[in-house]
Amino acid sequence: MVMGLVMAISLCVLLIDESPSQIRGWSARDFHYIKAPDYFWATLPLIHPPNFIRPLPNTNPVSYPNVQFHFTQETRDARIVREERQRAVKEVFTRCWSAYKQHAWLSDELAPVSGNRKNPFGGWAATLVDSLDTLWIMDMRGAEFDEAVTAAATIDFTLTDMGEINVFETNIRYLGGFLAAFDLSGDIRLLRKAVEVGEMLYHAFDTPNHMPVTRWDIHGAMRGEPQVAGTPLLAEIGSFTVEFTRLSQLTGNPKWFDASQRIMDQMAAQQNSTALPGLWPLAVDAGGMVFNSGSTFTLGAMADSAYEYLPKMSALIGGQLDIYQKMYEQAIEAALTHNLFRPMTPTNEDILIAGQVRMRSNGDSVISQLEPQGQHLVCFLGGLVALASKLFNRYDDMTIATKLVDGCVWTYKVFPHGIMPETFLMKPCASNDNCRWDDASWEEEVEAMAEANNEDATPDEIIAQRRLPRGFTAIPDKRYILRPEAIESVFVLYRTTGREDLVESAWDMFQAINRSTATQLANSAVLDITLPSDQMPPPSDSMESFWMGETLKYLYLIFSEPERISLDEFVFNTEAHPLRRLKG
Repeated sequence: MVMGLVMAISLCVLLIDESPSQIRGWSARDFHYIKAPDYFWATLPLIHPPNFIRPLPNTNPVSYPNVQFHFTQETRDARIVREERQRAVKEVFTRCWSAYKQHAWLSDELAPVSGNRKNPFGGWAATLVDSLDTLWIMDMRGAEFDEAVTAAATIDFTLTDMGEINVFETNIRYLGGFLAAFDLSGDIRLLRKAVEVGEMLYHAFDTPNHMPVTRWDIHGAMRGEPQVAGTPLLAEIGSFTVEFTRLSQLTGNPKWFDASQRIMDQMAAQQNSTALPGLWPLAVDAGGMVFNSGSTFTLGAMADSAYEYLPKMSALIGGQLDIYQKMYEQAIEAALTHNLFRPMTPTNEDILIAGQVRMRSNGDSVISQLEPQGQHLVCFLGGLVALASKLFNRYDDMTIATKLVDGCVWTYKVFPHGIMPETFLMKPCASNDNCRWDDASWEEEVEAMAEANNEDATPDEIIAQRRLPRGFTAIPDKRYILRPEAIESVFVLYRTTGREDLVESAWDMFQAINRSTATQLANSAVLDITLPSDQMPPPSDSMESFWMGETLKYLYLIFSEPERISLDEFVFNTEAHPLRRLKG
């Protein structure tokens, strides 16, 4: 009965009628709250309305240093090469976009081998929404962009076949996607959709302590059933600030900023009382508002964007709240001491990998134990450290950023297909300053790793069977799922330092990825990139929306003129959606 009522409700008659041309030049402070009086999520009463809503900060923004490198005028020959590469990336995007339109329009994802469609993110056209700003950035701003926006305007966020919604993914893909496309184009239809998503997500915060339910029974919420926050992963609860704050800036309604800031206040208060002060454990208790209990600490999967958003929030709000810089600096200092390691490599590369730390009892004390596991996902970290190095004048950190990005580029190069796997393990150097390759030491580590997994084989047999490049001791996950993080950090480090060799690395990475993942329709995640170079990695028939929303976007921007989406004007959310910064 409720669903029938919802279907009958007019989606959203927003009380604003400015044209895109009128909107485009306005500042964030010029917008008044856009109301949605007939929209279900806007009219559904809150069970636990907040006693107060804190306003957006209104102090003068900080005048941060320029983030982008001062690029000199390129030569004619360099421009020709750059534009050829840019066109090559755009051709891949256009091919994938056309396949999505033909086979999976308004579904979340195209299955790029079978041509089927998938709906893992609510069935609200995740690929379409994730690609809106990419269309604009790639100058597909005429009929293609308008058709996409017109289709996006029909998405109904009161209808889904899913029993449980991932609130984090909905926030970064849908809310972030609509906000960024609006920030770029000024098309008011996109801000209307952002408000619709924001109103829906706000109800996930309708709990007694105003902490969100991150794996959300959306239908129960629609029926007005009580909700209680659970035990989410760190990234799931710590990654609302950028999107929620931008929505509040654009609408003038501070409720979203207030909702996300309540989380950050708790995280800040407990940051230095964890088992590894400065970092938060991988899982937290949102219901009990406990953010300092746990023994596993990582900047990788399931925690990543909670750290990523600290300096990015500083940039977004123009440094009006110093809490974010303080939280970042405490976190990065802890990570530098405990999580980052130099791996032993046959070419003695001076690189860094970000691993995972487990705290364990040792008599009367607690000690940290490094698990030297690298992840493709944690490759975002080098770019983040580079961004924060510029923003916060942490000059020495640019060396750390460089070693992290070079580590990801090196890992791409040493695998047979020129692509990094999802996860891998390496032998840490005893010292970051003096680390020489030792065959015997590597083989001992390979054998120890195998023994820990109850494998009975010689090191040579394990290396051959597991197809381990020299320096790697195990590869638990051999897939490449079209991830963007390594490309992302290459982009950010290039824009902040101007290192030309990074452009060449990005071109090599693009060619390797497209060569190994292209299907008859589009591009597919692949199952094993450790196979010999003359054997194609088998596809998994999956093309997540971040392929077109992130990976290809970052590649295109690497081969674009530096002024296109300048890091001095925009900050990217964790789904690569550029949002306008408040400037001092």
